[in-house]
Amino acid sequence: MSAAPNKRGVMDIEVRIRGLMMDPATNMPIVVLKDVASDTVMPIWVGIFEANAIAIEIEKVAAPRPMTHDLTRNLIRHLNARLERVVITEIKDDTFHAVLWLRQGDEPMVVDARPSDAIALALRSDCPIYVAESVMQSAKLNSTGPPEGQTGEQLRGWLEGLNDDDLGRYKM
Repeated sequence: MSAAPNKRGVMDIEVRIRGLMMDPATNMPIVVLKDVASDTVMPIWVGIFEANAIAIEIEKVAAPRPMTHDLTRNLIRHLNARLERVVITEIKDDTFHAVLWLRQGDEPMVVDARPSDAIALALRSDCPIYVAESVMQSAKLNSTGPPEGQTGEQLRGWLEGLNDDDLGRYKM
């Protein structure tokens, strides 16, 4: 299933990472998320260190010591909890916000997180990533991030038109 209702009764859309790349206009990393049930894509600009943490897990590079997201995953496990899903919940002042949905025994917990950290942790915990429907609508209509001379429509067209060769060309 590609959508799940959240506490507010609104649907959250399941996404997968379509690519991790450098924005050729700004040289900032972009995580490209794709709706699993459609061709809709949503870019999130992230910092270089956050992009690196995501890239390390995507490429399955083993670090000699636990990275911060590995440590967080290990703490969750050792506290007999599990990460059930992460949700990118809103955009405030052109900044994406996310939450971690954890469960410890019968107790659900919701923890505020940066989307880049939530994504990095989801990859390490093998849990689904969701985007609130309102965020997906807003982000696909008005792509946030630094467009620098490009309209949201032009940027979205560029992102949606990317193929695997393009993602490899701009890959981190």
